Amino acid sequence: MEGQNKEYSFVAGPADTGRRLDQYLAGNLSGELSRSYIQKLIKDGQIRVNGKTTKSNHKLKEAEKITVDIPPPSRPDTKPENIPLTIVYEDEQLMVVDKPAGMVVHPAAGNFSGTLVNALLYHSSHLSGIGGELKPGIVHRLDRGTSGLMVVAKTDKAHHSLAEQFKSHKVKKKYLAVVKGKVELDRGIIDEPIGRNLRQRKKMEVVQAGGKSAVTNYEVVKRFKAFTLVEISPATGRTHQIRVHMSYLGYPIIGDTEYGQHSTVINRQALHASLLGFYHPITNKYLEFSSALPEDIKSLIVEKT
Repeated sequence: MEGQNKEYSFVAGPADTGRRLDQYLAGNLSGELSRSYIQKLIKDGQIRVNGKTTKSNHKLKEAEKITVDIPPPSRPDTKPENIPLTIVYEDEQLMVVDKPAGMVVHPAAGNFSGTLVNALLYHSSHLSGIGGELKPGIVHRLDRGTSGLMVVAKTDKAHHSLAEQFKSHKVKKKYLAVVKGKVELDRGIIDEPIGRNLRQRKKMEVVQAGGKSAVTNYEVVKRFKAFTLVEISPATGRTHQIRVHMSYLGYPIIGDTEYGQHSTVINRQALHASLLGFYHPITNKYLEFSSALPEDIKSLIVEKT
């Protein structure tokens, strides 16, 4: 329930003996809490071992009981902001927008303004409430550095329908990416599970155990001297999936500093959501939208050619 503390409890096993408390919790709560926030909770006495407060570097022993008491987050007042918004389609149920690179989708720690949500709130007084105060209308996401098409729900009914379509893989998604190197095969499928990198919790990676199934289809559009333009159709929607899979294949996306390397020509990953298709939540009519490559990726191709 909103406003209440969130509680977790763990019991250290034989393999956990000697591990630091903060490291243990960062692994067990990956995706929930950062290690720095865990350390703050320990310092504030919100995390206990066998009922007693301790320090982050406490070395665990087998059968020790760890309890985590997380206070409710403070909710910032998400304000409408007059930010330019490229709307490709709009009706009473939904919007399709073309998100620019560099724009965060919704407010989060460190980004409470300048987001797509702030722009949406200025544009429309009707957005679905299922995503909560910080994510009104948001059915799916694009990374900050990825540009392209997104569908936004204006009603709860539309939100439910679109979310179900994403879950059942009925949404058609295609991306264009410029990757490093000459991709050998004309087309291929990357079927490798993805999980969180336990050393750097904000990063994902291909894992052999404990990951979630992830499938990415790709097809070469054009090969150049040192890079390739590819069209990518993800069959699943894991965090950073395309970026992780292309890097794993040996062809990282140019400009992707997390999974590849810095580029002097483009200051973000050269990845663009170029096509989006789905069924309208009310009429059930199939709708499909496309978006041309933005200028920075076009310039990258000219530069690299």
